[in-house]
Amino acid sequence: MKKREEGLVSFVIPCYNASLYIEDCLNGLLSQTYKNIEVILVNDASTDNTLEIVEQWIENTKPPFPTIVCNLPVNTGFAGALTTGYFMSSGEYIALNDADDISHPARVEKQVEFLLENPEYSLVGTNYKAFSDGKKEDGKEADWLYYGDSIRKIYGLGKHCVCHGTILFRGKYFDLFGGPTRRIKGAEDYEFIVKFLNANLKIENLKEVLYYYRLHDKQRSKEFYGSGEK
Repeated sequence: MKKREEGLVSFVIPCYNASLYIEDCLNGLLSQTYKNIEVILVNDASTDNTLEIVEQWIENTKPPFPTIVCNLPVNTGFAGALTTGYFMSSGEYIALNDADDISHPARVEKQVEFLLENPEYSLVGTNYKAFSDGKKEDGKEADWLYYGDSIRKIYGLGKHCVCHGTILFRGKYFDLFGGPTRRIKGAEDYEFIVKFLNANLKIENLKEVLYYYRLHDKQRSKEFYGSGEK
């Protein structure tokens, strides 16, 4: 098994044509109160100027954390880009952040604190607000998440109750059973969560809003869910 760096959080950002939003995403990571992070951005053969914006951001900002940009030569899709980033990660913990969303400054600190205080848990998501125009803090709070023992029951019914963009999990479990499937397009996030539950691992959602989910016309989730909010 890969030796992972204790305490390090590896942020993985799958990125395809995210030029309009990627700076907001990266600035959200720059403001994290938990400082022991690395950022792995997987550019999934974007056809816009995403790469140029990321490179300019790195040059201008000079982030205090390692920022690794992986440029894939062909588009592999959401699951392929995520798994590439997961393989490149070195952290004891892996966190996901979608390229068009923004993490609350205290997100990682509170998720890592939860896993340190609850070693029997393997993965933790958070509550979030969905926003489009205006201040992200004024967005609509999620109403479809579940908590505690209800999470396993909901997935047992074939339903979903963890916002994939909010998850932080122990990296050793990726090393054990791999990343999201490429066989079920549109349900990769569901299948990945179920892997943890099928391995009899415990997961939780934090009730506090620690993530801001951007609603826009080109977001990936609208292709599969219509409203774009799951």
